[in-house]
Amino acid sequence: MFEVLVFMFENYIAHHTLPDNDIMTQELSAAGFEQSDIVGAVDWFHEMKSMLTEPPAVYTHKHSGMRIFTVAENKKISTESLSFILFLQQANVINDVERDLIIDRAVALKQEHINIEEMRWITMIALWNEGREKDYLFVEDALFNPRGLTLH
Repeated sequence: MFEVLVFMFENYIAHHTLPDNDIMTQELSAAGFEQSDIVGAVDWFHEMKSMLTEPPAVYTHKHSGMRIFTVAENKKISTESLSFILFLQQANVINDVERDLIIDRAVALKQEHINIEEMRWITMIALWNEGREKDYLFVEDALFNPRGLTLH
């Protein structure tokens, strides 16, 4: 399913040319993806879009709150991936609500474990869909720079 999401991002989402579900499903099937992976990826994407259009959650804390990851989140998402998300939050690239959305979407993937590359893709998809291309470029550098993020 994850490979379908990456394909969707590279071929549709990043170009702001997301076709309707029927056409996209046919094209993904023609590209060789399994029907169950296509349905899962499309559902995953629509759930994320729905979460992005909901009124933003209001967190009562400012900067004194701390996020404790659940047992399920710690089991599924690599420590490196969780550290990456916390780094983005500390760098003010994402806020608490976006962090929780990204974590939710990572846990929603069907695979057993989420590695750093997958977490970076999830983050890029979420930021791009919020119209935050500038922040997307920061994460894209993190994804494609073989040395990782360049800290100044």
